Amino acid sequence: MSDHPNPTPERLSRKVSDLAACSRAQAEQYIEGGWVTVDGEVVESPQFMVEAAQCVELDPGARLEASEPATMLLHKPANLPFAESVSLVTEATRIDGDERRGIRTLQRHFAHLQPLMPLDDDASGLVVVSQDARTARRLKEDGAKLEQEFLVEIDGQAGPYTLSRLARGLSYEGRTLPPCKVSWQNEIRLRFAIKDVRPGQLRDMCAQVGLRVVAIRRLRIGRIGLNKTPVGQWRYMPASERF
Repeated sequence: MSDHPNPTPERLSRKVSDLAACSRAQAEQYIEGGWVTVDGEVVESPQFMVEAAQCVELDPGARLEASEPATMLLHKPANLPFAESVSLVTEATRIDGDERRGIRTLQRHFAHLQPLMPLDDDASGLVVVSQDARTARRLKEDGAKLEQEFLVEIDGQAGPYTLSRLARGLSYEGRTLPPCKVSWQNEIRLRFAIKDVRPGQLRDMCAQVGLRVVAIRRLRIGRIGLNKTPVGQWRYMPASERF
């Protein structure tokens, strides 16, 4: 039996504090920022227990910065229930090239996510997925005031007053709808710019003027657009962007 028992494991934050000659709080920031590896694997938990024989390294490019909660912009495919949108937000489905904007993917970004600004289950397009309580509160309180843009593919014969009827004067679920902007993108697609749209509303509006909806895609919420994000993929929303 050895006269030298194995040293007691210690918290990763303490190990990094010694390694980088910094405070424990700074060490935690490095760890939570994804700058620390243990035996070559990134570990984001300051409480992680490290054995003496394990190799702890701090990325040479490490920066001291707070780990902000993440908000993602997902291109939801049609027929995926809105409530299940979060299931598509994984490290593997991040859009190619998003890293160039300087936002690093951290495992903590995929915890406690919720989808915001409801979208019909059978519709595709932009869905906001966030773990940021401030973003969730902002969209809950002010979401009805944000203009949303939709592309609606239709089937049926439009009349001379189709656009004017869609733009004003219709009702849905017992309430008179406020005016919105509607235009033709081409022969089979209408573009709506509309506020406070409810689930099923666009389909019902089109039915009231004799048009059947084939597909709906949300392109924009406020100033935030879908851009060129492929279906089923997502990008980070930088803190500098605003709805």
